[in-house]
Amino acid sequence: MTYFTINYGFMLIALIITLAAQAYVSSSYKKYSSLDNSKGLTGSEVARRILDENDLKDVYVLENRGYLTDHYDPTRKVVKLSTQVFHGTSIASLAVASHECGHAIQDKEGYMPMRIRSSLVPITNFASYTGYLAIMIGFIFNSNAFFWAGIALLCIILLFQLVTLPVEFDASRRALDKIHKYKMVSSDDLSGSKSMLTAAAFTYVASLATTLIQILRLILLRGRRD
Repeated sequence: MTYFTINYGFMLIALIITLAAQAYVSSSYKKYSSLDNSKGLTGSEVARRILDENDLKDVYVLENRGYLTDHYDPTRKVVKLSTQVFHGTSIASLAVASHECGHAIQDKEGYMPMRIRSSLVPITNFASYTGYLAIMIGFIFNSNAFFWAGIALLCIILLFQLVTLPVEFDASRRALDKIHKYKMVSSDDLSGSKSMLTAAAFTYVASLATTLIQILRLILLRGRRD
């Protein structure tokens, strides 16, 4: 098998994984966005109920502009829900809102993987801006120092993505547990919410796999030039 076959094979695999993840999430969100939950609860009502039941009355639920811009802000203690989720009564809105509340509960309990991920954010942001730049400089000037420094920065991104997996899966587990415990869903709603959150989690797995493949491809490319 030639070098070019392996190189472009890596690129093709990464592309397929990325597109598959996007298609999976889009199709799941589209499906469950069209199905109302049995209780007729909006995403904001779901979030408020879960937060209140877990003694998080000081955490606000705010509407956030954009599409799928939902997130929990641990610095401001705010659950931000996109307009569609905030006002929507679909199963998707219920699932997304409860998931973000799962992060708020993690924050309250000092969930260790979440704390580790938060501590990695500054250096990961730095690595995202400078990693590929260092690798490019390494190739242009044939510098091993710059190349391997860039690879090390990409490995920081990989570590961040790896730590993100338990954070996201645990938030979804907490979400499903809470909406079931508080009788906010029917059995069909719960099944749909689980499918929706599983699709969302797949994107994080795909990102991790894609970054790993890219690192291996770059190392292969460098090895070929040496």
